[in-house]
Amino acid sequence: MDVSNIPAVASDLAAQQTSDAVGMAVMKKSLDAQTTAADGILDALPPAQPANPNIGSIINTVA
Repeated sequence: MDVSNIPAVASDLAAQQTSDAVGMAVMKKSLDAQTTAADGILDALPPAQPANPNIGSIINTVA
């Protein structure tokens, strides 16, 4: 077993973990931005109105 390669492997592993952490942070910020944008779009929509407000307003519960 060659022990002279252990520091290089440990350094590469630490760099990969840092890269993964940065990637996850960027992804979370992007997802938060998309969520905020989607909420803004949904809030801008007018409330849903039925095509004819007289239809469906009376329910016959005796059958």
